[in-house]
Amino acid sequence: MLHCSNVVPTPSPTEPSTLNNEQFAAAQKAQIATLLGLAATGLDAAEKLAALNIETARAALADVDAQARSLLSATDLQSLSELQTELLQPAPEKAGAYARKLYDIAAGVQAELSQVVEAGVADAQKKLAALVESAAKNAPAGSEQAVAMAKAAFAAANDAYGSAQKAAKQAAEAAEANIVKLSAVGKPVGKSRRAA
Repeated sequence: MLHCSNVVPTPSPTEPSTLNNEQFAAAQKAQIATLLGLAATGLDAAEKLAALNIETARAALADVDAQARSLLSATDLQSLSELQTELLQPAPEKAGAYARKLYDIAAGVQAELSQVVEAGVADAQKKLAALVESAAKNAPAGSEQAVAMAKAAFAAANDAYGSAQKAAKQAAEAAEANIVKLSAVGKPVGKSRRAA
């Protein structure tokens, strides 16, 4: 004889459905936190870029004012010619300084984005490795070759990602070195022509 009870069994915390829901909720919270962090990084970079551009515009306006006053105070063609030459000398240095500051802002954003991507890739690699191991342990007899191929593909993908990451870092370092060289171009080596 069968007996029915009105009590519905509740899943225990160790049942897979409960763990999956908790894992899903935790993953969603982590993704939202990551997204908010990236949004804050973007806003911070936009704020720094706006401040740099305002600072540059103010400095340019002050330079134009000073240059106009200097040119208006010239008394003859010789002094006017010398003033024009002197006024053009700081332009490459200022452009280099602006480029360096712009690069610093971009490099900061890139570094933060790289951290997020690297953490995500590391987490995905860890989970995929666990999945491959689990599949290997639970694979039916005779599937050793397929499991070995899956492991080899996973290892090759990890190696390719590592190589790409190394190449990207080298490219970033080369770009930074070029920016440093560019910002050094045009810096005055000695005294100006007028003082000589």
